[in-house]
Amino acid sequence: MRPIHQMRLTGRLASGADEWSCPTCGRRIALRRPPDPELTVLETGDESAVHVGVIEPNAAAAAAAEKYGLGPIQEVPRPPRPTAPDAEDRAWLAEIGIDWDGDAVA
Repeated sequence: MRPIHQMRLTGRLASGADEWSCPTCGRRIALRRPPDPELTVLETGDESAVHVGVIEPNAAAAAAAEKYGLGPIQEVPRPPRPTAPDAEDRAWLAEIGIDWDGDAVA
């Protein structure tokens, strides 16, 4: 089952769209309401998670998520950052023209 994260209404943008954000993974969206609805992703966050919009988080919101088959709301940590390549990998990258460290490749 995919993790469920709660999106929270955090403000209104200059465009008039509502800004929603996920405190768990950092996902942020701009949501414009009808008559011209539009959803714009500002920060992707955890794309594997299901995000549920909740204006005031409470037990009723969790019950509604379960009612519609979304499962319990879970808090999951952010995935770890990838490690930097070791010396052997850096040498290979330099051979194929990729400048990992910012130095000019010969």
